[in-house]
Amino acid sequence: MKSFYAVLSERIVRTSTIESFRFKLEAKIDFEPGQFLKLIFDQADINNKTLNKYLSFSSSPLNDYIEVTKRLSESDFSSSLKALKPGDKLMFQGPMGNCVFKQSYEKIGFLIGGIGITPVISIIEYIAQKKLNTDIVLMYSNRHHGEIAFRQELDNWQKEHKGLNIVYTLTDCLPEDHICIHGQIDQGLLQKHITDMQQRRLFIFGPPVMVEAMKKMCDDSGCVKDLILAENFVGY
Repeated sequence: MKSFYAVLSERIVRTSTIESFRFKLEAKIDFEPGQFLKLIFDQADINNKTLNKYLSFSSSPLNDYIEVTKRLSESDFSSSLKALKPGDKLMFQGPMGNCVFKQSYEKIGFLIGGIGITPVISIIEYIAQKKLNTDIVLMYSNRHHGEIAFRQELDNWQKEHKGLNIVYTLTDCLPEDHICIHGQIDQGLLQKHITDMQQRRLFIFGPPVMVEAMKKMCDDSGCVKDLILAENFVGY
């Protein structure tokens, strides 16, 4: 597995609990939209699962920087991220992951909850930069309005990319605007907003329980199993 270093250039607040960390590369690395990498705070023990964890790229591979995004908690790993300041150098390993976007995919969909949006950002930004004609449906669920990470970026891409349709859902409160739907992603919403699911590749990113629930819902809705691409965020 390839190891490399990058220098923190910017921290970007996405929500009250979610923050992005943007790094300048010493040398450009090649990765595919949707992949992830490992952040290494403990170089003496690469297998330290407390301080060395996997995060998805939340930036396009066409950028001259890499970005990762995390919902910050009180964990040791989050505390290490919070302590980073511009100019700090960090070690990474990667890229990794096979749940990626290919330019040959004409129709794609995403069933996403919360922080699972990070690899989706990498994919959609890449599509927007390449000006591809990809038909995209993003179903993005959060607890409340203030937790919708990357809302401004997503709305801007939707305006610029005619093939992008975003369905926001909120589970814990009534939406603050008419664009959002009150509730969670369920079979009814899936069938309403993705009517061509047998021709569309569906990406599912998130915690194992959420991923399995979405996969079962897809099976029950008649999705083609070979067109479902899923990635578990284990130990996230």
